[in-house]
Amino acid sequence: MSHRTRRSPRQDRSRFTVDTLLEAAAQLFGRDGTATTTNHIAARAGTSIGTLYQYFPDKQAILNALARRHVADATARLGAVLDELRVAEPPFETTLRTVLDVVVDLHRDRPGLHGLMHRMALPAAGELAAVHALEDHLANEIDHHLRRCARGGADPALTARILVHTIDAQVHRVHPRRPLTTDELMTVVEQLTRPVSAP
Repeated sequence: MSHRTRRSPRQDRSRFTVDTLLEAAAQLFGRDGTATTTNHIAARAGTSIGTLYQYFPDKQAILNALARRHVADATARLGAVLDELRVAEPPFETTLRTVLDVVVDLHRDRPGLHGLMHRMALPAAGELAAVHALEDHLANEIDHHLRRCARGGADPALTARILVHTIDAQVHRVHPRRPLTTDELMTVVEQLTRPVSAP
């Protein structure tokens, strides 16, 4: 069975219906996890199950749509912040706190939903490429700032990639049921990015 969206919401009313369904699904997935059903989602959205099936063949497709939206939002928001940091070049701690503030804000609401999307969303090839592109961009930018600030050890590029995936694991797997704080994530950063010792 395909887990792609059935119809593209071309009209304003259709977009509103899809947005309403996705918001209802986000609330329920965040609260009830995999116990959520399409009937629950339709009822929460105030629509019929038939209306839901016009746009989504099953709950997996809805979860996938929520994950796509999350990746698109993260890409836009983190991309804008990283562009600003390239220009401003603040101290290392300020740089990483600025990035992590965005990461925390992206996951502040419904941490259970984010953990579920991380484990169960099934991206198509193009969507998986978008996730990899975001990870690569983050790692490249953090590598730049590690080198700029003489952090990250002998291989800042490797340290940056480890850092990106460690933070991702903290948010989505280690603490999937509660929102993390920037201070908690900065503790992880500090452990992985000791200053380079002077010769």
